[in-house]
Amino acid sequence: MRKPLNLHRKALALAAPAVLLALSAGPALAHHGMHGDQPSTPAEGFAAGLAHPVLGLDHFAILIGVGLLAARFQRGLSLPFVFIIAMAAGCGLHFAKVDLPLLEIWVALSVFAVGLTAALRPTAPLPLTLGLFGISGLLHGYALAETMVGAQTGAVWAYLAGLVLIQGFVATAVLVAARWLAARHAVFTRLVGGLVAAAGAAFVVMALSA
Repeated sequence: MRKPLNLHRKALALAAPAVLLALSAGPALAHHGMHGDQPSTPAEGFAAGLAHPVLGLDHFAILIGVGLLAARFQRGLSLPFVFIIAMAAGCGLHFAKVDLPLLEIWVALSVFAVGLTAALRPTAPLPLTLGLFGISGLLHGYALAETMVGAQTGAVWAYLAGLVLIQGFVATAVLVAARWLAARHAVFTRLVGGLVAAAGAAFVVMALSA
């Protein structure tokens, strides 16, 4: 009877700092340029593309969730690319000046949905996973393109290259780590999914209160 209680305490201990960290960072954290300036060269664009999903907590959290869910499938290595392709499409929508209202709220909800699915559905259906990856990728790509609207073409393409490279690397690394952990302590991958969901919930609260 003590084991579930201890597990719940561990989950709360892990979730609390994640929520506090998310609450301490504004939703706009992930939508910065090079120290506040728009990248103007291909080198700066590539560096910004590499930095955005890592420095932005909401985008980093979604990549963790993508890796966790993809790890559940035998051929999961290809699944993060669904998210990445959708992300590129989302960037294209922003560059085409298509309006997506309430973007911060939708981005936060996507983090919550992916994290919750990773925590509660150890055998999530493939269509559900693909749908989550497609919608989430579209929303996050649209948000990530914000600082590049109006930039020079070379900087934009370099930015997209950096985005694709870092997102593919992070999601794949999480996938490999999740499989390694699941083979030893399966519950921990679900706990990490809970952390992603907790961060997403915190982002939702911040977006609604902004």
